[in-house]
Amino acid sequence: MERHSYKLEKRLTPSPVMVFIIPIISVLLALILGGIFLSMTGREPLAVYTIMFTDSLGSKYGLTETIVKAIPLALTALGVSLAFKMKLWNIGAEGQFYMGAMGASWLPLTFPTLPVYVMIPGMVVLGMTAGGLWALLTAIPRAIWKVNEIITTLMLNYIAILWVDYLVFGPWRDPLGSNFPITAAFSDAARLPGLGDSRIHSGLFFALAIAVILAIVFKYSRWGYSINVIGSSERAASYAGMNIKRNILLVMFLSGAISGLAGMAEVSGIIGKLQHGISPGYGYTAIIVAWLSKLNPLAILIVSVLFGALQVGGYAAQIEGVPAAVATMLQGMILFFVLGGEIFTNYRVRRVSRKGEESK
Repeated sequence: MERHSYKLEKRLTPSPVMVFIIPIISVLLALILGGIFLSMTGREPLAVYTIMFTDSLGSKYGLTETIVKAIPLALTALGVSLAFKMKLWNIGAEGQFYMGAMGASWLPLTFPTLPVYVMIPGMVVLGMTAGGLWALLTAIPRAIWKVNEIITTLMLNYIAILWVDYLVFGPWRDPLGSNFPITAAFSDAARLPGLGDSRIHSGLFFALAIAVILAIVFKYSRWGYSINVIGSSERAASYAGMNIKRNILLVMFLSGAISGLAGMAEVSGIIGKLQHGISPGYGYTAIIVAWLSKLNPLAILIVSVLFGALQVGGYAAQIEGVPAAVATMLQGMILFFVLGGEIFTNYRVRRVSRKGEESK
C-alpha cells in the first residue's frame, strides 16, 4: 500500500482569493475566540460587541471619537508600512511617535508667541525630524553591520517613552500644573485647526495626503519599484545596481518621520500639551493595522477607522463591567490569526507519495 505525506509548497504568486478572505476570516475568528473568553467570564458576548460597535460607530459623538483615534493609528501604520515594504521590520513606531511629540512640543514651549503660520509648519518639521532621526539610530547599524532592526527599534521605544517622562516630570513640567506630569498648555497658534465643533482635527488631512502619496510611490514610481526589489532580494537589487544602504537609511528615516508626525498631530490637535502616557499603544497597534491592510496605504485608512472603533468600543464596554483592555485582547487575537493566515496565503499543501511522485 502506497503511503503519502504532506508538505507546504510556496506559491509562485499569492492567491488573490486568499489575500482578500484571510483578513476577514482573521477578524471573525478573533471575535469568536474573544466571545468564548467573555462567555467564560460570565459576560454575554453579543451584548458586549453590540455596545462596543454601536457606541463607536452608531452615534455622531462615537463616530467623531473613532476618527480621532484613527488619525494617529493611520499615520503610524503608514509609517511602518513603508519600512515593511522593504522588509525592514520597524517595531519602533511607538518610540518614534513619542519623539515626534517631544520634538514638536519644544517649539511652542520655547517660543510661545510665534505666529500660527510659523508655529504649525515648524512643529511639523521638528516632529518629523525627531521621529526620523530616532528611526535612523537603528537604520545605521542595520545598513552597515546588518544588526537586526527588530530588537533595536523595539528597545528604543522604552528609551523614548522614559525620555518624555523625564521631561514632563522634570525640566518641562508646568510649575502651575499642581505637580501633574504635564507641560504648560500650548498657545492657540500651536493648535491644529479642528473640523467644525468636533474634536476631529486637520491631522486627518496629513493621513489622507500621505496615504495617497505612498500609494502613488508604491505603484508608479521608480523608487517604489526599488523598495519592492530590495525587499524581495537584496542580492538581486545589488546586482541591478541599486544602492541598498542608502535606501535602508532613507526608508527608515521616512518611516520614523511619518510616525513622528503622528505624535505632533496628537499633541497639537488633541492634547494641547506634552504629558505622561500620550499614546495608548498607537505604534504597536499600527503593526496590526498595516498587516491587516496588506501594506496597502489606502486600505490602511479604512482599517484604522475599524481599529479606532475597537478602541472607543473598548471604553464603552466598561458599561457592562468589561475591562477596556478587551479591545487590546481582540487586537492581539486579530494579529495572531492574520499572521497564521499568511501561511495559507503564501503556501499550499501538496501530497507527496513515498516514491516522490506528487499530486494535488
